[in-house]
Amino acid sequence: MTATLTARWVVLDIEGTLTATSYVHVTLYDYARPRLGPWIDEHPDDPEVAGAVAQIKELGGLPADASTVDVVRVLHGWMDADRKIAPLKTLQGLIWQRGYADGDLTTEFFGDVAPALRSWHESGLRLAVFSSGSVAGQVASFSRTTDGDVTGLFEQHFDTVNAGPKREAPSYRAIASALEAEPGDVVFFSDVPAELDGAAADGWQTVGLARDGEPFGDADFGTHRTIRTFDEVKVVPR
Repeated sequence: MTATLTARWVVLDIEGTLTATSYVHVTLYDYARPRLGPWIDEHPDDPEVAGAVAQIKELGGLPADASTVDVVRVLHGWMDADRKIAPLKTLQGLIWQRGYADGDLTTEFFGDVAPALRSWHESGLRLAVFSSGSVAGQVASFSRTTDGDVTGLFEQHFDTVNAGPKREAPSYRAIASALEAEPGDVVFFSDVPAELDGAAADGWQTVGLARDGEPFGDADFGTHRTIRTFDEVKVVPR
C-alpha cells in the first residue's frame, strides 16, 4: 500500500538514496584520487583550494610547509576510511565539477529517481538536497545524469559546510530556517537511520530508503517510515 505524505519541501540525501553507493565509492572516488595532487599544484592561488589545503594540514597534524605528497597521503587515508571531512569534500567537488563539465562523468540514478523528482516538482513541491558532498559537487552531479540535466528541479543545496553534520539535529534546524519552513513541512529521504534520527529530532518528517544491495538495505530504521523505492510513497504539496 502506497503511503501519502503532505509537505512543502522534499529534502534528499544522494548516496544510497538517489545513486548507488558504489557510484560514489568506486566511480567518483577513483576519478578524484589520482587528480588530488595535480589539482592542488595547479591551483595554488585559488582561495578555495588554498583554504582546503590549510585545513587538511591542520586536521591531519601536518606542518604548514608540508608537501603536496604529504597532504595527498592524508586525503587518501580519509577516503579509504570514508571520512566526511569538509576540505576533502571541497577538493573532490571541484575535481568532479571539471569531470562532469568535460563529459568524463555521468551520474547514474536509480530507475525510480528521475520520475519521482519530476512528479514532485510538477506538483508544486519544492526540492532541496542535503549531502556530505560539497554543494559544487552536488550541482555538477545533477548537471549530467542518465536522465539528463536535473539541476532545474532543485532550489537549494546543503552540505556539511553550510548546514553542519548530517547526524545532528541543529543541522536540520539550520536548513529549515534557510528554507523558511516549519520543520513539519519538510520530509527528508535518506538511507542512513542516524541521519533520519537527526532530522526527526528537529520535527521533520522522515522516510528511510532501504534499497536492495545497498549498505543500509537491511538496517533497522526504527520508527521511521521505510521504503525500498520512491514508488512506495506519495508526497503531495500542502
